[in-house]
Amino acid sequence: MRLTADHVTIERGGRLVIDDLAFAAAAGTALVVTGPNGAGKSTLLRAIAGLVQLSAGRIGLDGGDRERTLPEQCHYLGHLDGLKTALTVSENVAFWRDFYDARVGSDVPDALAAVGLGDLGPLPAAYLSAGQRRRLAFARLMVAYRPIWLLDEPTSALDAASEARFVDIVNRHLATGGLVIAATHAPLGLTATTTLRLGQRAPA
Repeated sequence: MRLTADHVTIERGGRLVIDDLAFAAAAGTALVVTGPNGAGKSTLLRAIAGLVQLSAGRIGLDGGDRERTLPEQCHYLGHLDGLKTALTVSENVAFWRDFYDARVGSDVPDALAAVGLGDLGPLPAAYLSAGQRRRLAFARLMVAYRPIWLLDEPTSALDAASEARFVDIVNRHLATGGLVIAATHAPLGLTATTTLRLGQRAPA
């Protein structure tokens, strides 16, 4: 499996955010996207996820599931955690499992245990701290298998112990043939990484 971008250009609000970008990322590797604020890191991830339209160029996937589009083979973890505060911790993960119509993935208790929330299943998500909310958002990636993980500042709000769990989970995903594209300002400590640095452009 190989994700490629050719001559990708993206304009937003009359501003050229990404201009003629090309890269490739293969299964078993993590592409770490760096650059200053406004360089287009989040925009690139959202474009791969199908949430932002390209102005020019192409993003394609070779060797994936031919019956699914590229966005259907991606998990996108953005700045917002996508939680429903009226539901319990367990119900949130079960909601995403059912939403994704998961046929392959960890069960809910195992996913919660992996992110260190195994004892909090019955607790309403509204009572979680920022770090716990981030970990809960990460658990939903585990209950519905998708080969490509798009992670935007994934370690924000995490303490050192939670960052170590994150590294272990992502490295296991890579070891089983997954592909990760992560936008970050901080080192992530992942194995098999390459770096793509985006430059900042002045507003048009």
